[in-house]
Order: sequence, then C-alpha cells, then structure tokens
Amino acid sequence: MRKFLVVLDDSRECLNAMRFAAMRASNTGGGVKILSIIEPEEFNHWIGVGDIMREEARERIEVHFEVFAKWMRDRQNVDPELTVREGEAVSEILAEIKDDPEIGILVLGAGTDRKGPGPLVSQLTRNAGSLPFPVTIVPGDLSKDQLEAVT
Repeated sequence: MRKFLVVLDDSRECLNAMRFAAMRASNTGGGVKILSIIEPEEFNHWIGVGDIMREEARERIEVHFEVFAKWMRDRQNVDPELTVREGEAVSEILAEIKDDPEIGILVLGAGTDRKGPGPLVSQLTRNAGSLPFPVTIVPGDLSKDQLEAVT
C-alpha cells in the first residue's frame, strides 16, 4: 500500500496538506502516515525540565493528531498512523521515508504569507531533483471545495 506522508506542525497550511493526503489516500486505496518532529533545541534546559517539556510536546502532538485522525476516519475512511521523531525536520523526514518503504509521496502545505512557502517547502524543493521520492505541495489557501476538485 502506498502511503502519503504528511508533516504535522502548528502551521495553518498543515490543515490543507492533511486534507489533501487523506482525500488522495481515500481515492487511491492508500494510507496516510503523519509525522511530527520535535526539534531538539526546544529542550536545551536542565535534564529534568527538558524531559517534562518533551513529554508535554508529545501529549500536544497526540491530541492534535487525534483531531485529524477522527476526521480522516469519519469522512475519508482512512485510518492514519502517527510517528513522532526528535531532531532536525528535513533530516527526520528523509529518515522516516528511508525507514518506511511504503511511503510513496511526501505532502507539504505551502504558506501564503509574505515570508514565503515555509521552511520545509523551501528546504526540500531546493533539492527536489535529487530527492528519492515525489513531493506534492498543496497551496495553503485552497478552499475545501478546491481541494476536493484536485483529488
């Protein structure tokens, strides 16, 4: 089964990437893997405080994931899986794709503000020709109807 890999973060464009991946998986008989990355610099404190912060981050991720997972199950009949990794975002995405041979496509949401499409989109598209997998970039300002039309 081909899986669509989506990165779960706090960005607004993440929502459209989630919707797109779920709709495409539903329409093609694929699956969705949601990857959330905890950046290591968030925990450069005392060891005990860092451990507490890391656990709180994981709890927030799981709650956020359940919101998306419920929608995917109820509306798209897709049961997503969650993976949480710690490290630098791009290297963890590449590692996840290497570790799971069923991942066929990375789906990213592009930001729509003046700052550009976002750090992940910028970093990954810079080297898109040498990536060992296709990347789908979903515009962050697409409406739900527009997303349904392209999936």
